[in-house]
Amino acid sequence: MTAHDVLEVAEGWRRAGRKVALATVIETWGSAPRPVGSHLVVDDEGNFEGSVSGGCVEGAVVTEAIEAIAEKKPRILEFGVADETAWRVGLSCGGRIRIHVEPVE
Repeated sequence: MTAHDVLEVAEGWRRAGRKVALATVIETWGSAPRPVGSHLVVDDEGNFEGSVSGGCVEGAVVTEAIEAIAEKKPRILEFGVADETAWRVGLSCGGRIRIHVEPVE
């Protein structure tokens, strides 16, 4: 799925009345699973389309996106092998990624 497709999904979900957040890879270091500009759209029930990590941290991003929707506040997430949390969520690829999560109004 291309970034354009994910944005179309987000737009369609919003038109259908769903509460939505968009997660975007904004920075990478080393061996990162997805390039800058990759998107993941999440609704408030945990449905999602796209990818920001090739699967290795998606669950944590979905959880953070649901919280961002509820709080109506954006957030920046960072995952890397040096972080204990990265191993828990499975980012063992040797790189780091920074993800911007923002509710879409």
